[in-house]
Amino acid sequence: MRKQFVETVTRLLEADDRVVLLLGDIGVFGFRAAFERFPDRVYNIGILEQATISLAAGLAKTGLLPIVHTIAPFLVERALEQIKVDFGYQRLPGSFVSVGASYDYAALGSTHHCPGDVQVLTSIPGIGVVAPGNAIEFDRLLGQNYHADHATYYRLSEKDAAIDFPTSFGKAELVCNGALATVIAVGPMLRLVLEAAKGLDVNILYYSTVAPFDVESLRAHSGTGKILLCEPYYEGGLSREVTAALWPRPVLLRSVGVPRKFLTNYGHADQHSAAIGLTSTHIRQELETLINA
Repeated sequence: MRKQFVETVTRLLEADDRVVLLLGDIGVFGFRAAFERFPDRVYNIGILEQATISLAAGLAKTGLLPIVHTIAPFLVERALEQIKVDFGYQRLPGSFVSVGASYDYAALGSTHHCPGDVQVLTSIPGIGVVAPGNAIEFDRLLGQNYHADHATYYRLSEKDAAIDFPTSFGKAELVCNGALATVIAVGPMLRLVLEAAKGLDVNILYYSTVAPFDVESLRAHSGTGKILLCEPYYEGGLSREVTAALWPRPVLLRSVGVPRKFLTNYGHADQHSAAIGLTSTHIRQELETLINA
């Protein structure tokens, strides 16, 4: 997805002279050609994430369309107040694109992990949150939405969803139709969900847009009220949206995601996933438990 990010943003810089790219000392080499071609619209601000967000807000106030990029914990957690006040409160347009989703930078330890990004950003009214499942999907969604009248966060991951859908911002996709339960797969989790659900008579709904949440698709494909929520960030992030969408129907809800604890062991991302049970085997167990409840 990072390679696609460079290609997509370069294309937007070519097509729309309102687009301005601000880097936080990440992706500088990838955009080396863009620095030469658009010296007045591509900047490496450095390790100054809070100031970068405020600078981006100032640019947005003048009619420009800022795209801000750095590692997830520094973009989201370090600059949360600026995103909330400068963009959320003032309802300004802008695109925030992170890398290092959850624990993609596993070997660098907890300082570079960010499984809480989606929950904290969805607490800010009006901000869109996108967890694309693959590079093509990211390209499509950023292209559709970079000029929207609100800020949007794009969560790039090293993993992918295995299938490409003609996704639209704010719209879920029905992958499989079944009768016993409904599985919500967010972004890259779709690959594991498809492996886990083989041979089971279940609905699979794929969400690449987390906020705004597609309520109507869930209502249309959740007849049993048995919901398994599979997310690539802290577990249960969409629990409120799911229960609110199905009110006043009773809901049996189980969640699979990153446990709410620090991952202090070192190793690569797949080792973390195995250790915390973010696997197709565990999802299968949770799904069978739900179906039999």
